[in-house]
Amino acid sequence: MDEKLLNKLKEITEEEYALLNGDESVKQELYTASKEFVIDSKKLLEKGQYIQFRPHTRFAHFPNHRHNYVEMLYMCSGSTTHIINDNTTLVLNEGDILFMNQNVYHEILPAGEDDIAVNFIILPAFFDKPLAMIEENNILRDFLISTISEGSSANTYLHFQAKNILPINNLIENMIWTILNKTPHINSTIQTTMGLLFMNLSHYADTLKKDDPNQYDQNIVFSVLQYIETHYKNGSLEEIASDLGLPTYAISRTLKKHTGSNFKELLQTRKLQQAVYYLKQTNLSIDDIMENIGYNNSSYFYNIFKKKYACSPKDFRDN
Repeated sequence: MDEKLLNKLKEITEEEYALLNGDESVKQELYTASKEFVIDSKKLLEKGQYIQFRPHTRFAHFPNHRHNYVEMLYMCSGSTTHIINDNTTLVLNEGDILFMNQNVYHEILPAGEDDIAVNFIILPAFFDKPLAMIEENNILRDFLISTISEGSSANTYLHFQAKNILPINNLIENMIWTILNKTPHINSTIQTTMGLLFMNLSHYADTLKKDDPNQYDQNIVFSVLQYIETHYKNGSLEEIASDLGLPTYAISRTLKKHTGSNFKELLQTRKLQQAVYYLKQTNLSIDDIMENIGYNNSSYFYNIFKKKYACSPKDFRDN
């Protein structure tokens, strides 16, 4: 991270001064007016804001809490120790990213002066424009978004280890710098940057922390969706099951649970997404498009395309 920016984030806040000068604990009233410790976005965001960041409060144990927003935590330097959903301990190191939806219970052990983390407070509505910016849908990004969305009923989090991935580090640093300096067109800049961040996280999905048993299902889903992204033409459930060392039924059950679709349906979705890309961006014939996405039965292709998009491939292209 840029040294000047990091030094700015290291500055002792008013809350931290109080903790260093005798306050024994974090004051809950700074974060919420309710009895249950649910951090309220209204305490942290100005009216009309969809996103803001604040440096994580050091020098004290941050008690168990939830948020009424999506939180993205980025570790700028040092490390912090987090207890997730009362039973999982995560240590975040420099470059790590932790996404948490609104149902996650979160506790943080005391951090030292050089343990610099940034908490992004993000309202769900913020994600509308980053998603709209992405012209071609991507089933891996769709899954990533769904796990942290407002509508998710699970207490879900995603932990990425991205220290050595320069594009991801640069994008997050850009968001911090943009918010800190209140640059012109701040909202559109940050939303575009967030869209690019999701693109990169889906591309580098192998940075998702693999050895966390509480993310076991997410790891399987990410692995399968990554496989579909690159093997949509000829991919098979049997092949990815063999690669993962798991029975096909276990993969199917996990996919259905977390995406609502089985392998065949997800593969078909990705094929059709690619067909749409070819129809929009190339002059390939429809027969060539079918071949490129792995279909050789034109009647079947036309039927599933019309069912998905309510028109034929030709009409889609013409319109």
